[in-house]
Amino acid sequence: MKRNSSRQPAPEPASEPRRTRRRIPAFHPVPVGPRRDGWVPERQAAFIGYLAETRSVLAAARAVGMGRESAYRLRKRPGAAGFAAAWDAALGRLHSPVNLASAKSTGLDAGYRAEHGMIQIVMGRGHYAARYWKPDMNALLQHLARLDRLGRRTPASATR
Repeated sequence: MKRNSSRQPAPEPASEPRRTRRRIPAFHPVPVGPRRDGWVPERQAAFIGYLAETRSVLAAARAVGMGRESAYRLRKRPGAAGFAAAWDAALGRLHSPVNLASAKSTGLDAGYRAEHGMIQIVMGRGHYAARYWKPDMNALLQHLARLDRLGRRTPASATR
């Protein structure tokens, strides 16, 4: 039996368009005061997660019980470079991976970065799934080196 070679292959079933997986870079929380109703690190992480899910600053701010304007003020605070980069990545504006662990990019002291670590947002199928803290070993090593240098200095009165 001879098969017809001019026969067209069956068309593939229509599928959903493939979503590109957005990776939100880990970021250092913005230094804030000790208020429980303010932008504590947990709330900052949840905001970025909901922002990636909804792509709406207003909806994400409401989801964490904060206002849109206060979110924009937080983004502009000193030391918010990592938070702003995570914000941009959540909205799909970041096109290349960024290393936000250095002091130059964050403007944060190595002691603060080592103590608070970095927040990593986990997305699952386009929804905010979880957050976890990662230690910032680079900051820890920088902080220890600084303390070591300070310990080696001898006070002027001790050298007499």
